[in-house]
Amino acid sequence: MDFSFDINQVFSERVSILDQTLAAGRKSAGTPHLQAHIATVIDELGRASAKAQQLPASITSASKLQSQRHQLYLLKDGESNGGRGVVVGFLKVGYKKLFLLDRQGVHIEAEPLCVLDFYIAENLQRHGYGLELFDFMLQQKNLEPVLMAYDRPSPKFLSFLAKHFFLTQSVPQANNFVVFEGFFLNRSVAQLRKVPLRKPDGEIKPYSLMEREVVLQEQRARPWPFAPPHSPQQSVSSQCSHSLSVGSSPSRAPPRASPSSFPGGNRDQSPQSPFIERCRARRSRCPGSPCPPPESPSPVFPRSSPTRCWSGSCSASGS
Repeated sequence: MDFSFDINQVFSERVSILDQTLAAGRKSAGTPHLQAHIATVIDELGRASAKAQQLPASITSASKLQSQRHQLYLLKDGESNGGRGVVVGFLKVGYKKLFLLDRQGVHIEAEPLCVLDFYIAENLQRHGYGLELFDFMLQQKNLEPVLMAYDRPSPKFLSFLAKHFFLTQSVPQANNFVVFEGFFLNRSVAQLRKVPLRKPDGEIKPYSLMEREVVLQEQRARPWPFAPPHSPQQSVSSQCSHSLSVGSSPSRAPPRASPSSFPGGNRDQSPQSPFIERCRARRSRCPGSPCPPPESPSPVFPRSSPTRCWSGSCSASGS
């Protein structure tokens, strides 16, 4: 693939490694017109690769290379085109975090080096350029091809891998990447990590902590007799109070208030029920007389009692 400008002026090496800086060596770094030529070459190679693979859009371009942490290996033939050089092809690689399946169907999380795009000009294929470019990348990365993943390889690329690297047995995956047998066996524990299985849903509890707090707040705001007692002593008030477990958790009783929570730190100053207040009023008027029983639908009273106080005046039972 030739261009209107001198390829040897843009790419000084036979194989140039490009990244997001779009700089092919020190010569092109910080040189706007050389970087513009580099961008033109990358865009043309990306379009040619997409056309050869019958893709709807290019997966390689200068703008994409600038926004991603990938590397592009570009191969040239500096002696062709009257000494101006031609571009032979390119190989784009990058690390990807993948969720893969081994032969046993176990999910494995890995981040291998992946071949993302590979293209050799049609008129220069079957001349050994593809193998030269691929070998250069393997030596530069110090990596074996079986330890790599391949993104949507074309039938030609699969034949290339089978012919030169004997990669024929692939492990089926749920995504577009292809890995071969030996990928999982030749990697260390640090490079491969089994994805933990999803824990089964636990038993649904009747009340969550937040719901319990809401219920307790509602109980505190309810009027007597539905509010929880402020004092742990329930000898008298429990006779005339309703159930204290209304709306509360079946496995957790309402918390008892501490003495410090009352005004002045005195339990006697805690609010009492109307029944207790009525008893105190009767005792103040009739010393020594018992309090009347709590009101109920069918009260049962003893026939004889020493003293009764019903209307504010005290009278003996025998008088």
